Amino acid sequence: MNMKCILSAIAVALGTQLSTAQIRLASPFADSMVLQRDRAVAVWGSAAPGERIAVEFAGAKVETLAGDDGRWRVDLPAMAASKESRELVARGIDVQGNQSEVKLSDVLVGEVWYCAGQSNAEMPLVGDNPHFSDRQGRLVAAMTDKPCIRYVYACNFEFSTEPQSTAPYRVIWKKFTPANLLAAPSFSAIGVYFALELFSALDVPVGIVGSYWGGTNIDAWTPREGYAGCPGLKATAERKLVGKDEWKDELKQGPVNAGHQQPTVLWNHLVEPWCPMTMRGFIWYQGCHNAFESELYAEKMHALYNGWSKKFENPALRLYFVQLAPFQRSWWGLQLAQAKFAAEEPNAEMVTTVDIGNGVDVHPNEKGTVGKRLAALALRHDYGFENLVADAPVLRGICSEEGRLILSFKNANGWYVYEPSWGVDYGLELAGPDGEWKKAYIVNVNGGAKTANPWWTNGKGEGRDLVLAADGIEKPMKVRYLFNKPWVGTIYADSGLPLGPFEAEVKIK
Repeated sequence: MNMKCILSAIAVALGTQLSTAQIRLASPFADSMVLQRDRAVAVWGSAAPGERIAVEFAGAKVETLAGDDGRWRVDLPAMAASKESRELVARGIDVQGNQSEVKLSDVLVGEVWYCAGQSNAEMPLVGDNPHFSDRQGRLVAAMTDKPCIRYVYACNFEFSTEPQSTAPYRVIWKKFTPANLLAAPSFSAIGVYFALELFSALDVPVGIVGSYWGGTNIDAWTPREGYAGCPGLKATAERKLVGKDEWKDELKQGPVNAGHQQPTVLWNHLVEPWCPMTMRGFIWYQGCHNAFESELYAEKMHALYNGWSKKFENPALRLYFVQLAPFQRSWWGLQLAQAKFAAEEPNAEMVTTVDIGNGVDVHPNEKGTVGKRLAALALRHDYGFENLVADAPVLRGICSEEGRLILSFKNANGWYVYEPSWGVDYGLELAGPDGEWKKAYIVNVNGGAKTANPWWTNGKGEGRDLVLAADGIEKPMKVRYLFNKPWVGTIYADSGLPLGPFEAEVKIK
């Protein structure tokens, strides 16, 4: 046999070995991805049962054996952030000695986040519908060339009644460049602005995953494990699921009016394949579809958070979410439920958007403000920006004194009002012992003015508290804010963050 034949025989033999072994990396792992810094990083996949696995990255090497079911997992040691483009290599040797190898190129280390929710999370930075794309999106996309920020679109608008271990859609990590951001499908506008702000402040790579679908309820995004400890959601947790071909209109009930709105089914199909990816947290914008069941929503938020935290194996998983913005109908109950959850969950914080809604469009297109406010929460609570006031003002105390109601707040050292027409209709109401609500004015803003006077009622406030009064109420006992149309907020803390809807009363001792 001549040398050419010998080499051919070797090549065939090696090809046989490489094709026999079965090592695979899980769906999240693809070229140009970002790994989470400063934490042990889960890397997992599948192989032949008993196959010996070695994963190498950034000088570290970890090994394991694939289980009887072929699944394997290792944890890379915690790493510092790095913009260096490096290879991640996974090698396998099965029990017959056959070898296989998977290489990922251009892998960075930085901060990893997930973006999820319904249409206001889905609204793209750039789109062909002016009513469903960011107002500044094309300009921002054209100016953005940040290759150390990577995103992946994790949605194909399908659902599953059972959790999927492999993503049933293509996973392609893309860079923040004009070509990518201007192309369809463009990424979530709030996700883009959030990532840009983090990168600007931290100067480390940022990776963000996006799964969202307009008109979906919170239940569809909640993993089964999240319902443990939520007795009020027993009916939701136990609902029988049906596949796409089995769905019938008579199955509509509550927030479920289509197959993809059944509990857990979007989690199963879109998010489950990413577990247990190591990440810092997730941003969330949803609520419209559940607005009619506000009495359940806080508990549903707990189920969502608990489920994501368990499935991503991160008890400190961060959740930063958006309170619904004003529209042509009242979100009052849902907004209060969102605030209730934020007050109860230590790892969650809420962005208030009462100042940037659109009374005739449920999709307000000023997503830059939303993304910046979400990023501010992360910078304050996760990244050590201790002097940054990122949290909206929250009522801390209330007392009635000499015909006035005095309100004290967290996250506020002073106040101002921005009312575009220079007005004094603040959306505040007071009630006395008889329970009758009357329009209130702010004693220590605009000099206590009760009528508008352009150029004079400029919104300046005095003092740290808000002092309220209402004509005809001698002993105010209750207060509420933004209960009535148009539900638009005009009151801001000195941080520049708006006061959100609330209701409170003086406690009688």
